[in-house]
Amino acid sequence: MARRTAPIAGASSAIGAEPAKLCAAIATEQIFQAEGIPGTLHTPDRATGHALVLTHGAGSNCNAPLLVRLARDFAGAGCLVLRFDLPFRQQRPGGSPFPAGAARDREGIARAVEAVKRLAPGPIFAGGHSYGGRQTAMAAAEWRGMADALLLLSYPLHPPHRPEQKRTAYFPELHTPALFVHGAKDPFGTIEELREAMDLIPARTELMAVERAGHDLKHAVELGAEMLARLKKGLGDPA
Repeated sequence: MARRTAPIAGASSAIGAEPAKLCAAIATEQIFQAEGIPGTLHTPDRATGHALVLTHGAGSNCNAPLLVRLARDFAGAGCLVLRFDLPFRQQRPGGSPFPAGAARDREGIARAVEAVKRLAPGPIFAGGHSYGGRQTAMAAAEWRGMADALLLLSYPLHPPHRPEQKRTAYFPELHTPALFVHGAKDPFGTIEELREAMDLIPARTELMAVERAGHDLKHAVELGAEMLARLKKGLGDPA
């Protein structure tokens, strides 16, 4: 098992200038509706063959500002991106998901990945924010090979103030490389707690800590270029 921990980065770093350039690149955004998966498809003008399937947290939807910005940055770098609503959000516009519906949400994630695989010839990254990232990782553990790598934004390691309730039971079954992007002030898990939990994962993992950021990862909106570079590097792709 290989695990890397990145130095804590902030939105004020020099990295922040690069994604702005990426957003200026040409990419088409269009409504996506296939396999019962509603969302927005970002199609780059000059595609690299890579693709990202991205979903939202428990209290949001695929139009969350963080997801929109990251999708545009990834597309600006040539990556096809689908940001989509989970099944629970399709059923009702507000409110949190019910535990009984989590399996259905994971099935929706798997369908979204399969739909994008038909549109992009290269590696497929799958991920999401908070609940969406957790369900994506659980789906990857359940269906090994579902995606080539995972982007887990603000992984909800445990409920706030309940560090004993770790959401890591499936970690030993996760064989997909994963990049965790986590705020240093996230109440759902400290950097040290997450770093320790990642040791349970047999696949290659990397932790990208974001200083001053909470669970919403506001201070990470300008770090899309670095996230994409780390995901590609994790696959041995220097491009």
